[in-house]
Amino acid sequence: MDIGNLQTPCLLLDRGRLESNIETMADKFKGLGVALRPHLKTPKSVDVARRLQAHGAERFTVSTLKEAEYFAGAGFGDLLYALSIVPDKLARVAALNRAGSDVAVCLDTVDGANAAAGTVVEGAPVRVFLEVDVDRHRTGLRPDEPRLLEIAKIVDGAAHLELAGVFAHAGESYHAGTIDEIREQARNEQALTRQTAEVLRQNGFDCPNVSVGSTPTATFGEGFDGITEARPGVYVFQDLFQANLGVCTVDDIAVSVLATVVTHHPATNKLVIDAGGLALSKDQMTGSQDNDCGYGLLTDADGSVLANLHVAGVSQEHGYVTTRDGSSLDTAAFPVGRKLRILPNHACMTAAAHEVYHVIENGAVTDTWGRVNGW
Repeated sequence: MDIGNLQTPCLLLDRGRLESNIETMADKFKGLGVALRPHLKTPKSVDVARRLQAHGAERFTVSTLKEAEYFAGAGFGDLLYALSIVPDKLARVAALNRAGSDVAVCLDTVDGANAAAGTVVEGAPVRVFLEVDVDRHRTGLRPDEPRLLEIAKIVDGAAHLELAGVFAHAGESYHAGTIDEIREQARNEQALTRQTAEVLRQNGFDCPNVSVGSTPTATFGEGFDGITEARPGVYVFQDLFQANLGVCTVDDIAVSVLATVVTHHPATNKLVIDAGGLALSKDQMTGSQDNDCGYGLLTDADGSVLANLHVAGVSQEHGYVTTRDGSSLDTAAFPVGRKLRILPNHACMTAAAHEVYHVIENGAVTDTWGRVNGW
């Protein structure tokens, strides 16, 4: 099918770019002897996960229990639910495991550990990862905190829980100004996670898994000694934020939103497209970077970058396109009905607005892949 025959707005996935992104990361970690546990919160698609499997991934990360149920239902067994577990969700995890999956959970508080230990769970013990705070970014434990051992003791003492290891996410790498800064954050991420594992081992607790993860630190990190797995996610698609960080180029971005020019607004020097906040998301991550891309950069329908155009604003179903340098917009070059593509600032957020991927190869739509949304 020709792209021009698609109803807009819709989500396109360039299979060649997807395969290249997956292969590059897979080859790096195969060479290091470190397992990849890709984060599926970005694609939320069995079809994409199968491509990851084809390149050697045998374990995966999810961010919602609906994702866990979706992927478990498709036969993906080893899953880490990477959001602090609470009692009413632990029952859903146990149900998946009784059905044959091996879904692990995480926590980082004494309250959370006591709640999990006090929840009746039938079946095999649920594996528990303790989250490590490597950059004061969001959540997690520091290796020198007394509560680390207190939590480990609670988990280890519960018959229906099993201490599986530690994991970290270097979220501050998203705020790095240079690649050297990302490398330093990767070293810090690895060191603090290894240190946390060693504290547990020195105090008699098993810690078989030492897991780190973020696309920037996985891309530029070196060594990975003592690390058993890495959990990057957005690398499968990449986006403008990652391109601004230097993690990828614009030509590596595998997803885009196809839209149609619906009207012109000469008084404000804008084109109006039928992709607004609900189709693109309202994520303006790149606004914190030197190269502010508004709500996304524009390409032609064939993927050729229109360097001086961006989506400057959105309402619910309208996107407002204008020039980046303030120059006059040649509206005659963009007639009503012309198809354009928008590259996302944050691929995870943009993809979440859509139910399917229209897979393209050599400019033609060759397949439709589903995805899961919700919680």
